[in-house]
Amino acid sequence: MRSFTVIILLILLSLQSFATHNRAGEITYIQLSQLTYEFTLVTYTYTPSLADRPSLELDWGDGTQSVVQRISKTSLPNQVSMNIYKGTHTFSGQGSFVISMEDPNRNGGVMNIPNSINVPFYIETILNINPFIGPNNSPILLNPPIDNGCVGYPFVHNPGAYDVDGDSIAFELVHCRGIDGDFIPGYSYPNASISFTIDPITGTLSWINPTLIGEYNVAIIIKEYRNGVLVGTITRDMQITIDNCNNRPPVIDGLSDTCIEVGQSLNVLIEANDIDNDLLTLRGTGGPILLQNSKALFPQPAMGTGNVSSVFSWSPICEHVQLNPYQMIFKAKDNGTPVNLVDIKTMFIKVIAPSPKNVMATPKGNNIELLWDKSICSNGDQYDIYKHNGYIGYVPSVCETGVPAWTAYQFIGSTTSINDTAFVDTGNGIGLLHGDDYCYMVVAHFPDGAQSYPSLEICAQLIKDVPVITNVSVDTTSDGEGKNTIIWSKPDSLDYTQTPGPFLYQIFHNTDGFGNPMTLIDSLDNLNDTIYQHTKVDTENKTNYYKIGFVNRTTGNRFYIGESQLASSVYLKADGKARRMELSWNPIVPWSNDTVIVYKETSPDIFDSIGYSLSNIYVDSHLVNGETYCYYVKSIGSYSANGFSKPLINKSQIACGSPIDEEPPCPPTIKVTTDCFLIENLLQWTNPNNTCVDDVVRYNLYYTPDLNSDYSVIHNASPASDTIFNHIGMETIVGCYYVTAIDSFDNESDASNRVCVDIDSCRLYTLPNVFTPNNDGYNDLFIPFPYDFVESVNMNIYNRWGGLVFTTTDADINWDGKDLNTGNDCTDGVYFFDCEVFEYRLEGLQSRTINGTVSLYR
Repeated sequence: MRSFTVIILLILLSLQSFATHNRAGEITYIQLSQLTYEFTLVTYTYTPSLADRPSLELDWGDGTQSVVQRISKTSLPNQVSMNIYKGTHTFSGQGSFVISMEDPNRNGGVMNIPNSINVPFYIETILNINPFIGPNNSPILLNPPIDNGCVGYPFVHNPGAYDVDGDSIAFELVHCRGIDGDFIPGYSYPNASISFTIDPITGTLSWINPTLIGEYNVAIIIKEYRNGVLVGTITRDMQITIDNCNNRPPVIDGLSDTCIEVGQSLNVLIEANDIDNDLLTLRGTGGPILLQNSKALFPQPAMGTGNVSSVFSWSPICEHVQLNPYQMIFKAKDNGTPVNLVDIKTMFIKVIAPSPKNVMATPKGNNIELLWDKSICSNGDQYDIYKHNGYIGYVPSVCETGVPAWTAYQFIGSTTSINDTAFVDTGNGIGLLHGDDYCYMVVAHFPDGAQSYPSLEICAQLIKDVPVITNVSVDTTSDGEGKNTIIWSKPDSLDYTQTPGPFLYQIFHNTDGFGNPMTLIDSLDNLNDTIYQHTKVDTENKTNYYKIGFVNRTTGNRFYIGESQLASSVYLKADGKARRMELSWNPIVPWSNDTVIVYKETSPDIFDSIGYSLSNIYVDSHLVNGETYCYYVKSIGSYSANGFSKPLINKSQIACGSPIDEEPPCPPTIKVTTDCFLIENLLQWTNPNNTCVDDVVRYNLYYTPDLNSDYSVIHNASPASDTIFNHIGMETIVGCYYVTAIDSFDNESDASNRVCVDIDSCRLYTLPNVFTPNNDGYNDLFIPFPYDFVESVNMNIYNRWGGLVFTTTDADINWDGKDLNTGNDCTDGVYFFDCEVFEYRLEGLQSRTINGTVSLYR
């Protein structure tokens, strides 16, 4: 028997040794053609284990699986083997596919995975095949998922993810997975004295600080984004071994993210120090040193005792320009025992294309033509053009690309290619305005959305060869005797060889605005005569629009040179609301108005300023309803170009109106307190005069006895402070209520919240389970417990053989224990009943069935 036991133990030990296996791993891929991908599976295993895997099975996530062969096995320190497997698969079409590998066992003794030796090892990668995403390769992970740390000291690790397509990468900690890809039951993140986190941007895992020695496994999801869309993920399962150490980790001096322009050089000193004066090894990894052309340089490994340094240098070229920054990861490791402690610092580097050079802006009629030199980066796909009214002197910061929104520059268009270095601003097809100083910046754009530095600002204005209106001001308000003053700036850039003169101004007018026919109302033949007063015009009820035509009147060569832009008077609207006047205006003018001064009549024909507005509205509050108030406004503006009077001041007509209260007050909020015994509902509500209005004078309280009936007013409460009503005289407390507030102009508010009372607030109909009809005066009748609001019942009581012994519709029941058939006393025992109860509820008279038993004892 003893020999048999020894044999069993040897077999179990052998199986356990065979099973002790997987430590870490991940799956990555590259795209070979539209639907064909090459996958690389990397596992890290326990070297002494007999469970060597020359091949593994990959599940492609499309219902098929394949066996992939190992192409290399490398022995690493601390009894770790790195195994690399490769396999190619062609998918049948687009979709999202979970490529996974599950192997029977992890290595034993993992501290945060219960019974880890018997838990399958599972890793997965999600591939999204989508024609709108375009070709895609997964990130590659440059640092192995096997690492070491010490109890009581910070542990840091970075997977070194690099995306060859320039996609954005994010990181997240997740639980490790086991059988069928499910999260492992009982799994927990390693215990930390302070924290266990991962930086979602840099990918640096920080364990501050380990508390127990042992092996731990954690999983990191590396998420790949393109234009804000998740295009794939890699789940890496990694192992960390923690030991007791008498050692302090090295420290890399702080690094800052930076940007570098193509054609410039970046040189950064990377330096690390060790307080224990250990021998240090400094290494760096990341996208810049993996590039095919003009890759970055970082002499490594750099070594030194107590201190070590090396210079990272890079002169990027145009093909390195991309939307997302490159990441460099620097790692300093000491030679402490039994564990080499490390520090990790990351640095993001954004490569930016130079700004377009030698931008020129030339006015051409009512348009402005832009020309510039072709970008040195021919891998761009177009140029973006931005416009602003006026020069701001913008100089981008070192990492500021494109034209930021805060500059108030507006995107107005793009060229068709990087070779197209011309753009004509037509003002959206309707021409630009005379008098404005148009400023532009040009930005080179790249296929992934990256932008260059912006060009220098370049400004231009249209040649002033036509009149430019500067004023349309109302002098007199009248419906037929009104007067407007129109002023314009004369042309000062005439080509007298083409337009020798003499000249004629033509004044056109309408009240319908842009796009409608205009009437010639007068003309002036003096080039310096630039003021016109339009009389006998309706300024009280109409907006008046004007433009000035310009005519060459050379004898035998009379022609229309051009005209000003349309400009309107400032037409003021005064709308009366509850105790306020809402003033609004919206002049159509070619200049910019930045401030409007508001004037109010304070005594007959005397106006005084009461405020200003930076928009097109103003509200004059705290007025008396029914009184008449009169106003006018004065706009203050300017053209952005030089050569014009500043400021440009224009008055509106006088507009009058009266506040009138047509607005309902705010609704109150109501609550109810029920007294089931007295059959009373106490209603209380809030007074809106205390919160949002001040003219509520009374209330209407509405009530319905059930949900199927209409609401009706049951109470009028006044004054506004009367906010309590006790509803009595009802047959039942059931019903719903709401209240409205009414102001002094009989405007009724919206309904308040609705409150409903049902019999669930009171004593529901219930029955006892025993009674004793022995005529002792106690519990002689089978009756319900005290109840509320029951109309009737259908009660049937049966003996144990199913014979009916009692029936009634009386809600009080009052069964004395006698058989309805014989009149004799029923025998002691258990009797069964079914009782249909008819109750007054919100839905009306509703039935509810109660089934049960009652015990009869004499």
